[in-house]
Amino acid sequence: MKYRLYTTSNKAWDGMFRAMAKAVHSIYLEMYILVDDTNKTHNFFQLLKDKARSGVEVVIIADAYGSSSLKASNIKELREAGAEFIFFSHWLKRTHRKILIIDNRVAFLGGVNIEEKIRDWRDLQIKMEGGAVKFILKSFANSYRKCGGKRESILHFSFTPLSHKLKYWVMDNWRGTGKKYYLNDYYREKIAGAKFLIQIVTPYLLPPRWLIAALDDACRRGVKVEIIIPAHTDIPALDKINYLNCCRLAHIGVSFWLTKSMNHAKLMLIDNSEGLVGSQNMDILSFGWNFEVGIFSQQKNLVADLKNIIETWKSEARPFSNEYRKISRGDKLLIGFLRFFYPIF
Repeated sequence: MKYRLYTTSNKAWDGMFRAMAKAVHSIYLEMYILVDDTNKTHNFFQLLKDKARSGVEVVIIADAYGSSSLKASNIKELREAGAEFIFFSHWLKRTHRKILIIDNRVAFLGGVNIEEKIRDWRDLQIKMEGGAVKFILKSFANSYRKCGGKRESILHFSFTPLSHKLKYWVMDNWRGTGKKYYLNDYYREKIAGAKFLIQIVTPYLLPPRWLIAALDDACRRGVKVEIIIPAHTDIPALDKINYLNCCRLAHIGVSFWLTKSMNHAKLMLIDNSEGLVGSQNMDILSFGWNFEVGIFSQQKNLVADLKNIIETWKSEARPFSNEYRKISRGDKLLIGFLRFFYPIF
């Protein structure tokens, strides 16, 4: 698989914009947050309108909650230009995915949304060419079908047979995906099978109970578990939750590194031999409610590049040392309160 990794939102936008500009036949975009305020450097909406007018098939799926600030006038202009724009809107469900597919040949996947405030965030997005694109097309087609899309040019990808013999797998958590490609089960399998090292990068640390149990089991087996999170997220209320879960997981043997700047990447590396890049946070929403997507790969050069990214981010972060592990009496009361609403406590 030919690939390229982007480690900030701005760099990912550069790659995505260039790929869109080269589109000849189709542009399929699925975004959790899609906002029209990046126009000074990346006028995605004008480019999408221009491409639609030129005859390129442009289909956009945006989450109704995450993209709620998108102007109605922009949606109208896109549709008038010939693009199909669909809001993903399901009760208590969100598409948290960030997918771009160009001409059924090039695809982007990862954690990068389109919104001005995230421009300088650390994040992780992968550009892929080759067989992996078929996996992503199939996943996008399932999302399109869920939204009520009718174009057979997209829907037929839902039935694409996929090889099990490749060194990479694109996985989502659509029901009916099949166990081989079900993202949550794959997390369980890989963590349970880890022999000596699990490294995770996540912006938000609210893992479900089964994931805490899996990490606890890994530590008891002697597996080293390392997690990188931002010291301060974009959601101040979650900083306390991140801190409390750091304290709890540190007591079972998990090591933490706190980054100075916001890091929105979603990355997991198992035994330096298999890696994940995706949209899935380590939280109960991603594992229980949101629709997500990720690519696991055993491709040696890709795994080596992911390892280098993790070690670079670790070198720029501070360890979560003993002085930060004490839970105050007030925090203990907060944990007791949260037990009524959040089952991992």
